[in-house]
Amino acid sequence: MDYAKFIENLVKPLVLNTEDVQVTQFLDDEELITVQVKVNPDDLGRVIGKKGRIADSIRTLAYACAAREGKRIAISFEEE
Repeated sequence: MDYAKFIENLVKPLVLNTEDVQVTQFLDDEELITVQVKVNPDDLGRVIGKKGRIADSIRTLAYACAAREGKRIAISFEEE
């Protein structure tokens, strides 16, 4: 599964500056996948949400998809 594309499809509708969204996937080992999400500084709050609820929801969806394949995923949200 392409987790970068999956997370990008979740994040883009949340932000105002869709052209600034960059999602990069790193394969740390066979079980762990790291995904880095970079957004415009003005949109970071929209992606993280109040008390981190939106970011937690995105992580939960990604964790569920990764668990079906026997993998773990780590997602970081950053400013560009």
